Amino acid sequence: MKTDMPCPIPDHSEALARLKDFGPAALDDREALEVAAGLTAEEGAALFAEFGSLPEVLAASGGALLRLAPPEAAARLALVKDIARRLLASPLRQRPVLSGWETVAAYLHGVLAGRSREQLLGLFLDKRNRLIRDEVLGEGTVDHVPVYPREVMRRALELDAAAVVLAHNHPGGHRVPSTADIESTRQVVEAGRLLRIAVHDHFLVADEQVVSFRGLGLL
Repeated sequence: MKTDMPCPIPDHSEALARLKDFGPAALDDREALEVAAGLTAEEGAALFAEFGSLPEVLAASGGALLRLAPPEAAARLALVKDIARRLLASPLRQRPVLSGWETVAAYLHGVLAGRSREQLLGLFLDKRNRLIRDEVLGEGTVDHVPVYPREVMRRALELDAAAVVLAHNHPGGHRVPSTADIESTRQVVEAGRLLRIAVHDHFLVADEQVVSFRGLGLL
């Protein structure tokens, strides 16, 4: 007769003891992830072997995680990532984005670093340059993501945004915007000018660097 058996709980007693005695800093990245997501040591090792680092594990898609982790653990990983995103986004909603590009850069790095494909992210701002919403506007390949000025501005109008900040990543780590990046950004700027929606900047996330198009004189 088949009976339902409870799922075994990963044994992290030693890591938990260090956590209680010395705090989170006592755990390395893999241990912290295993404890937070309820992963076994074998599952944690498989994720780090596949993706390479904590940011890359958290940046992995749900489908990729499910190949190496049980559904509940994959869901917990998604929650851990979203909690981190919420913490990084909170200051952007409380004060004008333009008052601290360092905060913006930290947020964008947390959201886009480690992804295996290029993604285009839009930060939509109100008249006081506070964050209304951030959204993924497109996902591409390992070396290209399409930018559609009409769609960027359409979403800005829907959200009653006064300004937009764009960002995308280069999974290969190349820190120089491509010709296509520059041209598509100029098209978005022109579309925004016609609608009186400012495009404050476009950021490129490459490895540990966050590069500003405005800082490079491209806007």
